[in-house]
Amino acid sequence: METAHDNVNITQAVPMFMVISMERSLVFYVEGLGFTIKNTWLPRGVIEWCWLEREGVALMLQEYRGDHPHIHAEKGVGIGIWFQCRDALALYKEFLSKGIKAEEPFVGNQMWDVRVIDPDGYILHFESPTDVPEETKFSDWTEQTQ
Repeated sequence: METAHDNVNITQAVPMFMVISMERSLVFYVEGLGFTIKNTWLPRGVIEWCWLEREGVALMLQEYRGDHPHIHAEKGVGIGIWFQCRDALALYKEFLSKGIKAEEPFVGNQMWDVRVIDPDGYILHFESPTDVPEETKFSDWTEQTQ
């Protein structure tokens, strides 16, 4: 009998965020967070959908068209994605150097958590394992380690 582990068919789950302005979102994700555009859909000569990747992870962006019923709905509410990283604090420093507003990292569930909110309100968490005590803030930790 064949089991689910004998025949791997599902290889990846990729979130897709609906965005108001593809141009603004691409500046954020490509220039700010370091993603690369891997595929696009340009039905009217401009990008309306794209596949982005960075270091083996992917996400898709889709711009609302014309009178889409959800275009005026609040974006990003309750939607988040967690990226598991080797060094979330290095990403925090990288993002700040590129002008991205990132919340101060803190430790939760034995992970450094770097939280960024995209232009449409989607919440992105970049996390990496740590042995630093729970609820420690980055600023407190840097004071203690210097």
